[in-house]
Amino acid sequence: MTALTSSAPGASPALEALRQGGGVAAAEAVAALIEAGAVSNADPARLQPASLDLTLGARAWRVRASFLPSRARTVAARLEDGLAMKEMDIGAGAVFERGCVYLVELNERLALPPEIEGAANPKSSTGRIDVFVRLVTDYGAAFDVVPPGYRGPLYAEISPRSFSIQARAGSSLNQLRLKRGVCRVDDGALAALHRDRPLTDGVADIADGLGVSVCLRGGASADGDAAVIGWRARRHSGLIDVDAPGALDPNDFFEPLGPQKSGFIILDPDEFYILASKEAVAVPPDMAAEMTPISPGLGEFRVHYAGFFDPGFGWSGDGANGGGPDGSRAVLEVRSHDAPFVLEDGQLVARLVYERMAARPQRLYGADLQSNYQGQGLKLSKHFRTAPA
Repeated sequence: MTALTSSAPGASPALEALRQGGGVAAAEAVAALIEAGAVSNADPARLQPASLDLTLGARAWRVRASFLPSRARTVAARLEDGLAMKEMDIGAGAVFERGCVYLVELNERLALPPEIEGAANPKSSTGRIDVFVRLVTDYGAAFDVVPPGYRGPLYAEISPRSFSIQARAGSSLNQLRLKRGVCRVDDGALAALHRDRPLTDGVADIADGLGVSVCLRGGASADGDAAVIGWRARRHSGLIDVDAPGALDPNDFFEPLGPQKSGFIILDPDEFYILASKEAVAVPPDMAAEMTPISPGLGEFRVHYAGFFDPGFGWSGDGANGGGPDGSRAVLEVRSHDAPFVLEDGQLVARLVYERMAARPQRLYGADLQSNYQGQGLKLSKHFRTAPA
């Protein structure tokens, strides 16, 4: 693999920018890496502005528990330890039962250059149906991390929490970003960026990223319905086919929550909530972002299983001046950890960490990519019809 060590005539400008300056790889650079063989068995049609949608292969296992192979072992070796309960062929489709853990070999394989590493996250639609998905690599000591120069297969650990799902070979539940060097925008640069091109419609709480708070009194409407400020998953609901958008009535799976006069809700540790941020946020075209948890000392709850925000999220038209920030709400997938926990309106729940792109992608997140969540308020996953509560 020589694409990052020489400037060959006709080489991808986006890949050259990645080689020269580093940053998050734009779709065009990832496409060049696919062509060069650094990412194999990948479908270029699955490219997003700053990530690649990964796809399930046909081979899967029902496993006894979540596991990591450790730095000394492969995934296959760990499965032979007795962790695999049953091997499954999901080529034509299979049901993944809630409360169970599965491991699926992905179609894509990697042979990355030494300078390139990766990070993974569930897709937005996956997190919003409470399916816990994490990327696993051979010799991996951490989930969702692809070390620099990794060569080998990729696996998805899948654990549906609230709803059983149906998926098949070719279904996409998580996504991969490739990057080179230090990409994170520090707080000083982030504050300067916000002064120039506002990243939120509220006061910018910048400390280890841009602070995001929760809306419980109304204002983060659900498709224009200000009477709904959140959704709580119903127990013992039906099956969700991950490849069937717009097929389900939301009221069969979720209970709508109205504005809280008290200003707070009590999170039950056995329940799953969809809420929205109080702030509308934006990601400029030359940036990417990731939602990260706040310190555990600020609350015993988990927010946002699906953490990638592509360049152009919450950004207006791409005019001569590069457009501008309009803002979209961040949808929050919320669970309490071990005990009931009070969540108050305006409470800090997460931080949005911005990373610089190696090159601006040719296409941004938005309507031209049929993006499901541009301009969103509170919104359920794409699997549900838009319907009044």
